[in-house]
Amino acid sequence: MSTRRKSTPSYLPHNQSGRGRAVWTDALGVRQQKLLPGPFDSPESLAAFAKLQLELATAPLPGCQTAPATISVNEVLLAHLTHAERHYRRADGSLTHEVDEYRLTCRYVRELYGTTPAAEFGPLALKAVRQKFIDVGWCRSLVNQRIGRVKRIFKWAAGEQLVPVAVHQALATVQGLQRGRSQVRESKPVEPVPDAVVDATLPFLNRQVAGLVQFQRLTGCRPGEACAVRWCDLDSSGAVWVYRPPQHKTAWRGKDRAVAVGPKAQELLQQFKPNDASTYIFSPALAVAELHAERGANRKTPRFPSHLARNATTRKKKPERTPAAVYSVSSYGQAIDRACDKAFPPPAPLARREGESEAEWWERLSDEQRKEVELWRKSQRWHPNQLRHLFATVVRKEHGLEAAQVLLGHARADVTQVYAERDGELAHRVAELMG
Repeated sequence: MSTRRKSTPSYLPHNQSGRGRAVWTDALGVRQQKLLPGPFDSPESLAAFAKLQLELATAPLPGCQTAPATISVNEVLLAHLTHAERHYRRADGSLTHEVDEYRLTCRYVRELYGTTPAAEFGPLALKAVRQKFIDVGWCRSLVNQRIGRVKRIFKWAAGEQLVPVAVHQALATVQGLQRGRSQVRESKPVEPVPDAVVDATLPFLNRQVAGLVQFQRLTGCRPGEACAVRWCDLDSSGAVWVYRPPQHKTAWRGKDRAVAVGPKAQELLQQFKPNDASTYIFSPALAVAELHAERGANRKTPRFPSHLARNATTRKKKPERTPAAVYSVSSYGQAIDRACDKAFPPPAPLARREGESEAEWWERLSDEQRKEVELWRKSQRWHPNQLRHLFATVVRKEHGLEAAQVLLGHARADVTQVYAERDGELAHRVAELMG
């Protein structure tokens, strides 16, 4: 049996020269050694060995304290993803959405330039990656955001001595795409969803998601904050309750977040009050349990002992998919998408016929008709963040911009104006009086 080699360096004498040397095994299993200055066991040699240990401990690539001349873009991306998974974490230790963004961005860079030496990744390569982003169909602002992430990856790599500083400096010269000066499509501004559309969607949502929608519409909080509400995070000592999310968008900046919960929202939460204050008020697990209970109550045939025995033997003890304890922003949005598809079906002849199954309906449609259905669904769907825009618009119209800014938790009023649409009726009234 072979001896297991150590990844931490050992301090040994070099017999030929009498100097000290460091010996260790890197992450690839390759034995490394380095001669140290000064005689063995001298203060100069020991100081150099201590410095080497610190460099190896802080190196982004295990076992490598200096940037190899042939380090590839793949190695830089992998090292940065390892760093991102340690850095971008919430207070409870879970990963933030920024990690997913870096993973997606790195995938396209890896496909184009993964095997290229990192020192050769210059402005032209970055512009080629940007063109790939454009070809995918992303809008200008999203392309600029993800190109900015590529720049930050190489900035971090330069700080870790994985690439020369000149690589980051060269990439920084690539400017972002400007509005009206490129052929990239512009993103459409997020508009508030009309109350009538929300009301038409609610009957097609389960009780838990419908409660989420109502709570967000009444408080104007972010979708993630609404999903994570727990009874223990509510301060119900006053007439207006205060919800302080343990995790929120600006927590990493040391900002506090307080969501005002008025009487209507309080009455809504009372309907979902859990027995355990530390559990999530709106939960997919509760939604599944309520669905099973409803199906059981509406069952027409009785449950015979033989049915129960068969179900006990066929039911999986460890199912592959179990309902989560809390909704994510993604699952919350998917539930709304499905409800919108039911609430706003496409017109005939694209719509499903009576008695036609989903598979039969989709098989009947031609390729062009399927594309028309997808476009119809896209035009009829709305997403949870539009509820926040709706809340901001109503508050600004009735109580002013400052009230909307406070309730949304924005530090600057110009950010609030993105969420709250201007009151067009006020402009018309002033125009009638002045002109």
